[in-house]
Amino acid sequence: MTNDQIILFTLLAAVFAMLLWGRIRYDVVAFGALVIAVALGVVNQQEAFAGFGHPAVIIIALVLVVSRGLVNSGAIEIVARHVVDTSRSVSTHIGIMSGVGAALSAVMNNVGALALLMPIDIQTASKAGRSPALTLMPLSFATILGGLVTLIGTPPNIIIASFREQELGASFKMFDFAPVGIVAATAGVLFVALVGWRLIPAARSEHDSAAELFEIGEYVAEIRVKQGSSTIGKRVRELDELVEEADAAILGIIRRGKRLPGQARREIVRKGDIFVVEANPNSIEELVGALGLEYVGEEKHGSLVGTADTALIEVVVSESSRIARRSASDIRLLYRHGVTLLGVSRQGKKFQGRVRQLEILPGDVLLLYGANDRLNEIVDWLGALPLAERGLQVIKRETAWLAVGIFALAIVLASLEIVYLPIALAGACVALTLLNIVPTRELYTSIEWPVIVLLGSLIPIGNALQETGGTALIANAIVTISSGASPAVVLTILMVVTMTLSDILNNTATALIAAPVAVTIADKLNVSPDPFLMAVAIAASCAFLTPIGHKNNTLIMGPGGYNFGDYWRMGLPLEIIVIAVSVPMLLIVWPF
Repeated sequence: MTNDQIILFTLLAAVFAMLLWGRIRYDVVAFGALVIAVALGVVNQQEAFAGFGHPAVIIIALVLVVSRGLVNSGAIEIVARHVVDTSRSVSTHIGIMSGVGAALSAVMNNVGALALLMPIDIQTASKAGRSPALTLMPLSFATILGGLVTLIGTPPNIIIASFREQELGASFKMFDFAPVGIVAATAGVLFVALVGWRLIPAARSEHDSAAELFEIGEYVAEIRVKQGSSTIGKRVRELDELVEEADAAILGIIRRGKRLPGQARREIVRKGDIFVVEANPNSIEELVGALGLEYVGEEKHGSLVGTADTALIEVVVSESSRIARRSASDIRLLYRHGVTLLGVSRQGKKFQGRVRQLEILPGDVLLLYGANDRLNEIVDWLGALPLAERGLQVIKRETAWLAVGIFALAIVLASLEIVYLPIALAGACVALTLLNIVPTRELYTSIEWPVIVLLGSLIPIGNALQETGGTALIANAIVTISSGASPAVVLTILMVVTMTLSDILNNTATALIAAPVAVTIADKLNVSPDPFLMAVAIAASCAFLTPIGHKNNTLIMGPGGYNFGDYWRMGLPLEIIVIAVSVPMLLIVWPF
């Protein structure tokens, strides 16, 4: 290997390790790697930021804006609400919701499709008296599968199409992905609806969903002793009976900003003490009333608990959320925005520090408390996903068909190659903004900037790996492993390798690295690169073994109460099915 190849492979290995570690957000890791690559001379400084102008990056940003427009107009809501029926069996419900989720993901960002359907699925589970753990994982997997069908369905498809245009002079068209994608998505949806949900561990589905919103263990929250509380002067252990009646537990006491050792059961309660409790939202509210307590930060809200002016809301944190890997104190959630982070749930884990100082991770579920007229705005500002309907959300339902028409026109013009896809989508974004379907204040917040930075940073590194012959080394290794085998076997091995990488890395990063490898393998075998590129597109999107392989899997982890090891039970057979149906279809639709 040359020095440049050694540097690039070492740098990529470090990036992979950092992404697996997960302590630093992926966009920061990628941008840092780009800076190091430029500093070491393996990426030309004149090309350092060329990735941010790459068509794939632009298309992904535009698709996110159009997706927001479809949601704001109520077009998606109309579809979703007509498919919910609590009387259906679990398999039927999963089949219908998964089918809708897959269909929506084909025409909008798959994270957005899940964000729209997840609250509906949770509410349906609660009304039907079953655990949402049975249905959330199938819904997540279905929204991932739906993205396989069209060019704009998932970022890997956009990356692969742009790479083909760069290498071969012509991009894949809007529905070139459909023949293989539809078969893979259909097989996957049938599997999760008929068999897959039954593979979810029984422990995730045995709790009473009618009594709890979802199985997340319970929140670790803070509530304060106010003047006149019946607890003042009593020892903590004397409160056991009342606390148990509220189905809660006192984990400790915070006094003058410091947590007392242990559970402080012998301490005498004083005014201003803060109880650290573990309970669900209803139990927290009951405890506040029974013991004469108050929510921390209540004075900021200007009204009493229980009035129509205040409310509680549960939200799940996404990778791109403003609070991800930061604390409520860091972003001054209470003092600047008047919203209290009342509790945090992280698969039942208990925390030793203050709730407002806790580093929030993607997948955490937060219990927020504040004024009704502020909560919706702040949830949007945080970039978090509400797990219950927000009554004050304004949806411009009268514009539903107009938004659908604008989007459909853009797709038709791009599909017929009358207008270049990025320009067609840009025109749709302009129209949606001028019609105030996507207000200007939401125009930039609709874009998932960490993904944009990740792509813009890794594209120059990927190009450098290709130019230095690094991708050829990887291709040689795969060809050598499959020495003497048919191209179909090599194709299958490439899919397995790509899918494995995608399970532990971001799917966009996987597609960027695997795309040039696919073309190099095809060149060495002297066959068409198209089936290999399509194989990478499918494999990079199908990350079902872990909660970190795809953002949708991360989003459902808290609300579903899943553990890290739960995903592979349904995910492994699903990945095998995807490969089993995709390879024959690739050979038929995209022959060597």
